[in-house]
Amino acid sequence: QVQLVESGGGLVQPGGSLRLSCVASGSIFSNYAMGWFRQAPGKERELIAAINWSGGATYYPDSVKGRFTVSRDNAKNTVYLQMNSLKPDDTAVYYCAASPTTLAPRRRSDEYDYWGQGTQVTVSS
Repeated sequence: QVQLVESGGGLVQPGGSLRLSCVASGSIFSNYAMGWFRQAPGKERELIAAINWSGGATYYPDSVKGRFTVSRDNAKNTVYLQMNSLKPDDTAVYYCAASPTTLAPRRRSDEYDYWGQGTQVTVSS
């Protein structure tokens, strides 16, 4: 069992940056690949970043590639999402998730067993 708690969301102006954090507890953090998802009102949940157990492999969809960076610190049981050049379309609730399949970043939401409660990110002037 893994508990995940996100933080770092908030209101930011277009072009600004935010860093989200997700702290895990309850199990060995390095046993899990991690992902960041987001869901905007009226839209489906989408994967925006994924990272394998060691941090040596990552995945981003084209919508955020070059703007978002995922990283992890296994000693701190934490995964991060650095978001730069934010746009109004990035407004959503952001979730971190844990997948017990560790070798490669996982791209499908059904591969993730544990989810955080989400943190709101609003990009607006």
